[in-house]
Amino acid sequence: MAMTMTQKILAAHAGLESVRAGQLISAKLDLVLGNDVTAPVAIQEFQKFGFDKVFDTEKIALVMDHFTPNKDIKSAGNCKKVRAFAGEQKIKNFFDVGAMGIEHALLPEQGLVIPGDCAIGADSHTCTYGALGAFSTGVGSTDMAAGMAGGVAWFKVPSAIKVVLKGELPKNVSGKDVILYLIGKIGVDGALYRSLEFCGEGVAALSMDDRFAIANMAIECGAKNGIFPVDDKTLEYVNGRTERQPVVFEADNDAEYDETIEIDLSSLRPIVALPHLPSNTKFVDELGEKIYIDQCVIGSCTNGRMEDMRRAAAVLKGKKIASGVRLIVIPATQKIYLDCIREGLAEIFVEAGGVFSTPTCGPCLGGHMGVLAAGERAVSTTNRNFVGRMGDPTSEVILASPDVAAASAIKGYITVPEE
Repeated sequence: MAMTMTQKILAAHAGLESVRAGQLISAKLDLVLGNDVTAPVAIQEFQKFGFDKVFDTEKIALVMDHFTPNKDIKSAGNCKKVRAFAGEQKIKNFFDVGAMGIEHALLPEQGLVIPGDCAIGADSHTCTYGALGAFSTGVGSTDMAAGMAGGVAWFKVPSAIKVVLKGELPKNVSGKDVILYLIGKIGVDGALYRSLEFCGEGVAALSMDDRFAIANMAIECGAKNGIFPVDDKTLEYVNGRTERQPVVFEADNDAEYDETIEIDLSSLRPIVALPHLPSNTKFVDELGEKIYIDQCVIGSCTNGRMEDMRRAAAVLKGKKIASGVRLIVIPATQKIYLDCIREGLAEIFVEAGGVFSTPTCGPCLGGHMGVLAAGERAVSTTNRNFVGRMGDPTSEVILASPDVAAASAIKGYITVPEE
């Protein structure tokens, strides 16, 4: 039976020769992920069910990233609970303050997810690891608890949408623009419980950071996962990060897809998602009137990687942010934080008038480090702009690439970098 890339990975982890869309399977897991918001609930369920031991101390990752360094007593208590569980269970991959990073940037960086893996995480953006040619998807905390105990999870095999990429991205256009364009085209439920399978000669022109950004936001159009083919760039990225051997799966030429979407990368222009849905997209040059901002956030599991930092710094270098605008730059991991310092990027951000933060999810979910007041508007490189996402219900979030976010911080309104 012909299968997509996702279906082949699921079949292999279910111990089956083949699977078909809609089939219910039980698949072995290579990684189970939780953070300081979702893991405490999973631990509670784990203990309530009477489990006393995790299935593998090296295949569970617990990352304290959402409200850390702790913003209040409750977040401190949550982290304490996870910290105690990690110690009791001798979990190898526990990342606390000083070692942590934003989970979906940290795990690939640490080599904890590689091509061919099957991973679940109690966070909806776990789909990020599809950039590496892995099947990864978000689950609830109860499913995380079951995964930690048994090392398996139930799945309904998804059907797929084939996304054919052609050409190369123009200057100041990145993977964030690609996924915003796709979400705007098909809507927030356009890929509901389906796999977004990216392919075509255009894939080779995308950097790994572009691919991570695209896979990260697959959930924003309802996809079960997003996945890229494994090529030389993928293998180069993985090389040296793990002793495990990548397993490369390729879709069959006659695999079935619900539909095929073609995107000419060379035709794309900087694009933003206006409030209050990621699908409410518009090319920046078509906005018309100026849309003024109060805050600019550059970071998150979508766009807090090194390439994102470099792109933003290139726009901000030698410039000052507009009066009345707050610029918050958050590198996604400690390594990226250090690299920004070593390359002089941190100095560029601070001299432009911004703040340079320790890795944290922080403002993305209205947690801390940049919560919006009533009526305020932010341009952000994060992944969601729902009502009240970053603070007060009357505040607004505009999603954008690092290039557009940085340029907008300088001008004080949504715009693109100057040539």
